[in-house]
Order: sequence, then C-alpha cells, then structure tokens
Amino acid sequence: MSETRFTDSHEWVRLEGDTATIGITKYAAESLGDVVFVEVPEKGRKVSAGAEAAVVESVKAASEVYAPVGGEVSEANAALEAKPATVNDDPEGAGWFFKVKGVSSADFTKLMTADAYAEFVKGL
Repeated sequence: MSETRFTDSHEWVRLEGDTATIGITKYAAESLGDVVFVEVPEKGRKVSAGAEAAVVESVKAASEVYAPVGGEVSEANAALEAKPATVNDDPEGAGWFFKVKGVSSADFTKLMTADAYAEFVKGL
C-alpha cells in the first residue's frame, strides 16, 4: 500500500516500502506553465531531505526540485529529458522525477497529507 505526502515547496512523495517516488505537484506544474527542460539526479546520488535534487524549467521560470525525504537515488525518470512536457501532462503520475531508497518513515510522516496540502494551496 502506498501513500502520498506533500511539501510546502510543492513536491509530492509516494512511499512504497522504503522507496519513495518524487515529483512536483499538479499545482506546481500549472504554475510553471509549459515545461521545456528537466534535469534529474544521477542514480546512486545521496540526497538529504530539503536539499536540491533536480531542476525543472518552463517558458516562465526555472525552479529547483527539492528532495522531500533523504536517501539514495535508485532511479531517475530519464524519459523526462526527451519529453519534459510529461510533467505538465501527468505531474503526479508519469511525470515523476526520481526514486529514493532507504527512506525513513519518520521523515515521510512529517510531510503534509493530501487534505493538508489542499488546504495549504487554497491559501496561496
């Protein structure tokens, strides 16, 4: 069973076992506009919760994507480099950025639930 949590910098993280899949939220993708470039982290890279891990550029702006949880990058979505618009088409599905293994459930549970994130976005 997987659960999705969210950050106040608009990343989502879906935890399955000790592996987390990470991307940007639908709100972030819509705010950015048409995504034209994505840089994902290399497999094996260690990331810390809250640290920069990837880059996303749109016709409007360039933004860092932060790791909501710490661990080791086990997979990167290389398909985004060839087709960055996938982030706009399916930001919380096929538009995922990278996966991290060795995730602490304590780090994960500190993040916002879907309901809490929805309330957060309403206030923006």
